[in-house]
Amino acid sequence: MKALTWQGKRQVSVEEVPDPAIQDPTDAIIRITSTAICGSDLHLYEVLGPFMNKGDILGHEPMGIVEEVGSAVTNIKPGDKVVIPFNIACGNCFMCGLGLQSQCETTQVREKGSGAAMFGYTELYGSVPGGQAEYLRVPHADYGPIKVANTSIPDERYLFLSDILPTAWQAVDYANVPGGGTLAVFGLGPIGQLASRIGKHLGYRVIAVERIPERRQMAERHGIATLDWTRTCPDDLRDMTGGRGPDSVVDAVGMESHGSPVAAAAQAAVGVLPHPVAKLAMTTAGVDRLAALHAAIDSVRRGGTVSLSGVYGGEADPMPMLKMFDKQLQLRMGQCNVKHWITDLLPLVDDDTDPLALSDLVTHRVSLDEAPAMYEMFQKKEDGCIKVVLQP
Repeated sequence: MKALTWQGKRQVSVEEVPDPAIQDPTDAIIRITSTAICGSDLHLYEVLGPFMNKGDILGHEPMGIVEEVGSAVTNIKPGDKVVIPFNIACGNCFMCGLGLQSQCETTQVREKGSGAAMFGYTELYGSVPGGQAEYLRVPHADYGPIKVANTSIPDERYLFLSDILPTAWQAVDYANVPGGGTLAVFGLGPIGQLASRIGKHLGYRVIAVERIPERRQMAERHGIATLDWTRTCPDDLRDMTGGRGPDSVVDAVGMESHGSPVAAAAQAAVGVLPHPVAKLAMTTAGVDRLAALHAAIDSVRRGGTVSLSGVYGGEADPMPMLKMFDKQLQLRMGQCNVKHWITDLLPLVDDDTDPLALSDLVTHRVSLDEAPAMYEMFQKKEDGCIKVVLQP
């Protein structure tokens, strides 16, 4: 089959690789019909290369048609259309019982000290072949796949259940916005766009912060107030909220935030080190660009909540502990527990009125063969690129 593979920093290519096969009774094989490029895939393209191996198959936002199932899989059958959550969970362990599928005790990558295994996302999460391919082996298919009941609805209404829609929903839930309160969203990539719409849908006042005009324009189409990212952003947010700051802030930016020149230099340096040395640097040093996170902490009102959905990877990042303590802040964060939120989200996805405007998110639809060019475009934020869907 064809699959998009990692070959080095800023180097991905479509290659012929062996077809996946059933290995365990709880496996399924999916023929991919749509798969997306996630903002966190760009971290593999740029920063997290030390944890990648040449030839790794990328991608963790797939959906498709069931081709084959193992003997223990009874919840889906060949011919069903399914969405595949990015985290691989068993559904039976203590953590899954708590709704913390991203911490599944059956698939935890213990040798790396990491949570549940993930599709297409580094050796830290199991080096599981990903979904930017023609076919995908799905472990624990007796629990994970989300069955699509209405097969007449286009893929894109359901595709985002694999990651970005529940990730955005969890980010807003974790933000703990009081009734009628104000939510600021930092970053208007795909998750920031959806978090803003979810906040508005839930009745909050939403202010989104983004430096790229096309991304602000997309949010504004859906009634979201926006601010252009500047150094005075925290003061601007306070001015808009009675001098206090927003009740809650979602950081949907993560480790590659603009405005962090020292950390950017550190990331660049790590990128040219030999893999063993680079891994050591990544696991012992502070190499995240923290401008967005620090601005979120500065902006939020005293006693407020900062919710992190952007990915961070440094182990020794400097944090403003005095300010965080003095302001009596709450921080919530973590990988999304996809299956935990599906009951809340499926009615919104099935709704013909499309209340979260999922039909207005994809900016580029291309074949799998065009994926390398789209990674470069998405990373450089060119041509208004916000969300890319690949169709193998």
